[in-house]
Amino acid sequence: MVHTDKEQQEKLELIKESIKYLEERGYTDIKADIEGYESPKSYHQKNSDVVITPHIVGNRAGVKHYFNMSLKTDNEELLRSKWKFFETISNMREQRFNVVTKRGHYKFTEEMLDSLNLKKDYIKL
Repeated sequence: MVHTDKEQQEKLELIKESIKYLEERGYTDIKADIEGYESPKSYHQKNSDVVITPHIVGNRAGVKHYFNMSLKTDNEELLRSKWKFFETISNMREQRFNVVTKRGHYKFTEEMLDSLNLKKDYIKL
C-alpha cells in the first residue's frame, strides 16, 4: 500500500497522540509501530507476502489491548481485513481490539465498523 508523506505524517501524529492518551489512562508495556518504542508482534499470512502489525499494543489490568488507527484510505479492503483479523484474534484470546480515530475521520470509521458488523465504540482524539 502506497502512502503519501502527508498520510504517513498524519498517522504518526495520531499514534503519538494515542500513546499519550493511553499512558494517561493506565496502560503499561506499550509497544508501537514507531521509532522509540519496541515494535509489536507482526502476523504473517500463510502463502502470501501480507504482514499485519497493530499500530499500538498495551496492557491494562492484565488484559492485552490492540489499537489500530482509523484514517481515510483508498485501500479499504486491506484495512477491513486487518480489523477483522484483530477482532477475531482478540476474541479468541480474551483480549481487546480498539479503533482510534480523530476529527475528520469519524464517518469513515463508523462506515468501516458497520460494514464489518462490529458493534464497538471507537476512541475519538
